[in-house]
Amino acid sequence: MPRHWTPGLLSIIIPTWNNLELLQLCLEGIKRHTTCAYQVVLHINEGMDGTLDWVRAQGILHTYSEQNVGICHAVNRAAALSSGEYILYLNDDMFCCPGWDQALLARVSLLGTTAFMLSGTMIEPRESGNPCVVVKNFGSGPENFEMGRLLAEVDKLYRPDWYGATWPPTCVHREWWDRVGGYSEEFSPGMSSDNDFSMKMWQAGCRIFQGVGNSLVYHFMSRSTGKVVKNDGRKQFLQKWGMTQSTFDRHYLRRGLPLERDLLPEPVHSLHWYWDLLRGTMKKQFL
Repeated sequence: MPRHWTPGLLSIIIPTWNNLELLQLCLEGIKRHTTCAYQVVLHINEGMDGTLDWVRAQGILHTYSEQNVGICHAVNRAAALSSGEYILYLNDDMFCCPGWDQALLARVSLLGTTAFMLSGTMIEPRESGNPCVVVKNFGSGPENFEMGRLLAEVDKLYRPDWYGATWPPTCVHREWWDRVGGYSEEFSPGMSSDNDFSMKMWQAGCRIFQGVGNSLVYHFMSRSTGKVVKNDGRKQFLQKWGMTQSTFDRHYLRRGLPLERDLLPEPVHSLHWYWDLLRGTMKKQFL
């Protein structure tokens, strides 16, 4: 184990882009509701809204770029400055609920291996078609966030554990972060970079992709990605891996299905699987 690792320490890496109020709320949730040993490492994109000055005044560990370098560069820079055994990627538009960290680390302890990718479960204010979230509206931003009501109801909002961890908050062991090289910067500013990271973990041999149903964070939804010029991540994923994201989700990660055992099985080579792969190959030829 490299000397700079601190066994058991959770390094929470957060990229932020001119979202000072959301960042402050995110950090408040971490401070209130994180009980394990942890450090926070930020990457500040631009910070022209006062974020940079505020973070420096607070003495929070951070990296900084004058321009918005996107999610991929940001999380890699922050991770390089971190020292924890576990790397947890959290977005600045998330508020951590009580017990979120203990639920994740309890699962890590039960697994008994470093070969895992875990996600917490997001509570979101509106439907998005995502089968892995809990939908309940507690506000769309700091200006109307109903924190008290969220905390009063959170014990009733957990959902059964699910297959297919991909989206933040995501937790991996540093050994595996380094093994796959962090986030792929060719996906900057970041569309489909989470999916690509999951595929890299799969290709490296990881077969534990679990969403922990009682590790809950409230997600204000796309407060950063809604203002960025997006890359065509789906096209990039298909060109890189030779299959569509939906094929990977459905046949490999089984995303959103109830968790039945720790290790994901290999994909079943059914007619449906062959057809999805063929369809991806045909799409790739016409890109």
